[in-house]
This record gives sequence, structure tokens and C-alpha cells, in this order.
Amino acid sequence: MARFSFLGFFSLLALAAYGCEAKTVTYDFNVTWVTANPDGLQERKVVGINGQWPLPTIDVDKGDRLVVNMNNKLGDKSASIHFHGMFQNGTNEMDGPSMVTQCPVPPGSSITYNFTVDQSGTYWYHCHTEYCYPDGYRGALLIHDDDAFFADDYDEEIVLSMTDWYHELVEDLEAQFMSLYNPSGAEPVPGSFLLNDTMNSSISVKPDTTYLIRLINYGAFVGQYFYIEDHTFKIVEVDGVYTEPKEASMLYLSVAQRYAILLTTKNSTEKNYPIVTVADSSLLDTIPDGLKLNNTNWLEYNKTASHPQGIVKAADSTGLNPSDDFDLVPYDKQELLPEPDMEIDVTVYMKNLMTGFNYAFLNNISYTAPKVPALYTVLSAGDAAGNASIYGDFTHSVVLKHNDVVQLVLNNADSGSHPFHLHGHQFQVIDRQPPYGPTFYDYLNGDPIPYDPKNHSSFPKYPSRRDTIVLPPQGYLVIRFVADNPGVWIFHCHIDWHLSSGLAMLMIEAPEKIQERVSIPDDHYEVCKAASVPYKGNAAANTEDFFDLCGQNEQPAWIPAGFTKRGIIALVFSVISAVIGIVSIVIYGLADIKNKNLTDFAAPSSDQDEVVVEENSARPTKE
Repeated sequence: MARFSFLGFFSLLALAAYGCEAKTVTYDFNVTWVTANPDGLQERKVVGINGQWPLPTIDVDKGDRLVVNMNNKLGDKSASIHFHGMFQNGTNEMDGPSMVTQCPVPPGSSITYNFTVDQSGTYWYHCHTEYCYPDGYRGALLIHDDDAFFADDYDEEIVLSMTDWYHELVEDLEAQFMSLYNPSGAEPVPGSFLLNDTMNSSISVKPDTTYLIRLINYGAFVGQYFYIEDHTFKIVEVDGVYTEPKEASMLYLSVAQRYAILLTTKNSTEKNYPIVTVADSSLLDTIPDGLKLNNTNWLEYNKTASHPQGIVKAADSTGLNPSDDFDLVPYDKQELLPEPDMEIDVTVYMKNLMTGFNYAFLNNISYTAPKVPALYTVLSAGDAAGNASIYGDFTHSVVLKHNDVVQLVLNNADSGSHPFHLHGHQFQVIDRQPPYGPTFYDYLNGDPIPYDPKNHSSFPKYPSRRDTIVLPPQGYLVIRFVADNPGVWIFHCHIDWHLSSGLAMLMIEAPEKIQERVSIPDDHYEVCKAASVPYKGNAAANTEDFFDLCGQNEQPAWIPAGFTKRGIIALVFSVISAVIGIVSIVIYGLADIKNKNLTDFAAPSSDQDEVVVEENSARPTKE
């Protein structure tokens, strides 16, 4: 007993010391429109913070409390902040996606995000309200950790962000994207591709120095390949998960993915080396003249030395061969999770509905936001919270039991790749076909290949783990996670065009625990009131009967597979009209033939008397 008390005493001291080291880091974000011209091609409005763009980097240490006070001064656009990759364990209300865990913050309103950072690694923050973050509302979120296994292996730190960039406001592009004139759902093509929100930049480095380089793709659409000529590096982190160091020379980052790499510079200052980024052209329906897919920036050893253009390693981005994230082994050696308690099996489709627009689906549901944020439905539903139906027919909500092992099978019936992100979790990637590399697009030559539980490759002992993963074209993914974080979490494609057209679903995780642990701050409710968004009731805002969904938001109707009653009537009248038309043509046609034959019969020769045809006469008479 004495020994137990002794250990407990020192445990309390350790916790106290940890608490003393942690601090509160506060940011005040006044969100306004500013102007910028990052590629030198076109000045445009962008979302700035405190009158500045690019946006500030959020820097915290593991264990800190992060407070962000956001005041929306955009004037014409609602907003929010999602801290991408944060578990928000116990603070689900701070996750940020509008109509999932909060109401959208309307112009003139403010909201405070307040949570403890219990993770470390490379993250980012961005608006999560309709079409918002592609207009520039995104920045880096870095969580430093002195206990990282590589903490003593580098001298300095560099952050490199990559992104696609549009020259038009997203709200204007949206009108072209969801349109009768775009039935195929072709995504708007960016105007350029940026590194650190600019082009043709130089990253100054010292010789014989090891750098921790944090890479973030916070684009809205296009993945990019990354390499530095004549340099290799070691991968040590992916999406906030430390990995066993892996040597590599090229990476692929879909939108929302992150890497941390260790790079040791050469012991020479004679040359500068191209940092090459190559946009994934397979995602683009068209490539406009003048769009630079391959861009060069520089690892600069010497300002006075030449800055050569990069050498593209393949004529087309589909021929590039990056390091495969499936092979990364987490540093903590977390073993394959046991057989799942629950399996979710969904397939990606892109289809047209009665509006004529192209929508994205998981199975037969195109995600349509509810009238009440789903988290608020949980908190107001009482015992009904465990019934998935109250969250709406078109939110694709699935209720998860606390601490269940969940397996999600994601098949792709679409010919494009899709980077999927799960809020509130990192997941094990236990199977994916095809792998990165030259075979990634092989399935496009045939039919989609769905996952077959009776015929698959063996799962890895220590699966790769991350929060955003690319679903291959016409291939599949299998991921596993533990439902150990009560909350409402959205699972969605991070291509912003696809999320807006419905490629998402909700995980309602341990609703009874949510009711015990989550409480909504008053200022969050005030935001709902200012936005005129109800914050109680089911998906239809019904507070009397949670199973009555009358009036819920619905996806557009399906295009009928056969004839409807109205269609049959229209077809009948069309046929009658066609028959009348044909008969009319025949009658007039025969009349022409009759008159023509009669005229031919009556025509006099040059040596005959003129023949006159009298009206109502049956035969010609000679005058």
C-alpha cells in the first residue's frame, strides 16, 4: 500500500508539472475580404484575417489550450473554422463543420473555439461552410512536441504548403459547376498552382543542415506530386501520425493530406536545386492553354547561383511513381485492430438527378444538410438519439456504439480518385486496390473492381494510419477505427466540389455519451439565432415528434427509370400528333402527284389546239 501511495504521489507531481508547462494560446481572427494576386496573373478578392493574406500560422505545443475568437466581417458570406485532424475528444462542438456540429456564423456574428490540443504533428485549419475555403480561408496548424522521436534529429523547421488557385470567386464557379450546362459534373479547372501561396519562390537553406519540412496540401481539388531534384528525405510523420523513418524521393499529397520529412542539405553552396510540384492531371477534364501543371521553386543554397527549371520525370503525371503511404509503419506499432463489430459498405457514384445537375452519392444518398445541426439533434432528442432515422433520410447517418471496432469498405464506381477524410479519428488503412504508382489507373481499362471479403490480400500487421486517404479510380479502400470518441463526425470527400454535390455521410458515435459529455456554449447558440437556424429537433426541426421528418431538406428526385403517368399521356399525344402529321403529309403529297399527273396528261403538243380545263369538269374540252 505504501508503494502505491508513493507512485501515486509522483504521478500527481508529473501531472502538475505537465499542467504548469501547458499554456493558453489565443488568436483573435477578424475575417474580412482583402485583395491578392499570388500568381501574378489576376488580382481578386480573398478571405483575409486581420487584414492580411496569406493567413497566419497557428503555432501551439502539445498540451496547450487553443482559443480562437472569430468575428465574421465578410458582409456577404457565412463562415466557420474546422481544425483539420483534431480529435476534439470531449469537445465535439468545436469541430467546425456547419450543420454538423454548429450553425454557420453569419456576417456580423462571432464565435469562440476553445479546446485542449492533445495531439502533435502537422495539421491545418479551414472554413467548413459551403463553398468557402477555396477563396483563401485556410492556413497551417502546427503542434510541436519535444518528445517526438525525431525531435533531436533536425536543426530547423520549414513549412511548405501547396494549393490549387482559382481566379474567380467560388460562388461564381459554383453556378457553373452545378448547372444544366455541366451535366457531366466536370469540376472547375484552377487557374494556377501555388507553393507557399506564391510562385517562383526560393526557400533559403544552409549547407549540411537537417530540416524538418512540413508539407500540407490545402487545395480544394487537385492532388500534387512533390520532389526536390538530387535530394532524398525520410518520412517521419503523415497526417499527425509518427512513422518509422522511410527513405523516399517523391511524394503524392492529395488535398488535405500532410507529411513531415527530414532532409539533410548538401555540404556545398555551388548550386540551387528545383523543388518540383506536378499537378495530378488525371483529375482535370480539360487542361487550358497556359495552365502550368509542372512548377519549379528552389531550395536555395546560394542567392547568386543560377536557379534552373526543374526536370519533369514523366510526360504525364500518371507516369510518376511516388512513395506509397500504404507501406508506412506507425512508430507506435499499433497492431491491426480485431475483427469489426460493425461494417459500413458504401460505393461512390456520380449521377444526374431531375434538376439535370450532376450529384455525388454514397450508395443512393447524396448528402443533404439537415435543418438542425446533427449534434444539436443528439442533444435535444433524449432517448431517440440512438435511432439513425431522426437525423434525416438524406444525411446518410449511421449510429456507432461506443468502443466498437468499425470497418468501412469504400468502393469506387467512378473513374476519378477521391481523397476521403474522417473527422475526429485517425484510421488504419488495411486494404487498397490498386496501389500508388503506374498501376493506380489500371482499372480504368475495365469495370470497377469492388472489395471482395472472400478474396483479398492479407492485411498488414501494423497498418498505415492517417485521417485522409485517396480512394483509387474504380478501385476500393478498407479502413478500420475504434469508435472511442463520442461525437457527430462527418466522413467526406475533401474535393470541395464533391462535398458540395453530396459526397459525405455522418457518423453518430455513442449518442448517449455525447449527451453526457458535450455542452454547447451560449455564444454558439447565439450564432444559430443570428443565422435563423433552429437548434432543437430532428433533421426537419420537428421538436414534437422526432420521427416525423415532414419538411426535411431533400435531395432532388431521381430521373424515372420508366414512364410516369404524365410521361405516358405525353407519349400518347405525341404519337397522335405524329400520326396526324404523317397523314397530312400523305394527303398533300398525293394531291401534288394527282395534279402533276393530270397536268402531264392534258399538256398540248405544239401542233395541237389549246386544251382548256373547265372548273368542276370531269374531262377536258376543246375550245
